[in-house]
Amino acid sequence: MVFLQPLFDWIEPRFGETINHFPLVELIIYSIDHALFYFIFWFIGRVIFLAVIKKKKKPIKWRRELILNAFVFYVILLIHLTVFREENSINNVSIVLRPLSEINWIPFVETTKLTKGTSLFDYYYNLYGNILWFIPMGFSAAYLMKKKHSFLRSLSIGIAVSFLIEAMQFLFYTGISDIDDLIFNTIGTIIGIGLFEISQWLYKKWQKKKTT
Repeated sequence: MVFLQPLFDWIEPRFGETINHFPLVELIIYSIDHALFYFIFWFIGRVIFLAVIKKKKKPIKWRRELILNAFVFYVILLIHLTVFREENSINNVSIVLRPLSEINWIPFVETTKLTKGTSLFDYYYNLYGNILWFIPMGFSAAYLMKKKHSFLRSLSIGIAVSFLIEAMQFLFYTGISDIDDLIFNTIGTIIGIGLFEISQWLYKKWQKKKTT
């Protein structure tokens, strides 16, 4: 880890034995650290781009910039949480040719199997985790598209990112590609779009009250 190793070194001896499923905490810290590293390159490029825009005297929408940067960091983090985890990284993975039959194509079979495991944590994380992780996807996609936003366009972004993750897991052999993940990710995206629509409705209502 580049940035968060001291934090992890402080957390592990204190909470490593007391927190259930501590490897998940380790994965999150590891993923945030790597996401920060790659985000820096994006951020430098974005700053240069904005400097050029400013020279041309074009207006910069700072709120949109904030959401855009948060969205890019979130996507990088998502990919590290799901694809480049543990000892895997962009630098050391390679494409592994496997038959498509290794993909879990039948919905809810693998998720149902998790209910019969020794702990229900894996079941809850697989179900609710896949939904929760994609709520920001739906909200951000809808916000960034703004005038071009439509339910189907925003939803297609969430589905495309989810499909990309599943495809990378399969190609790099870093995870299990499962139709359930795609379904739950899609549900999360829909919830995110719904939250965006609600926030827009509340904002317009507040603006109306302000002008009257």
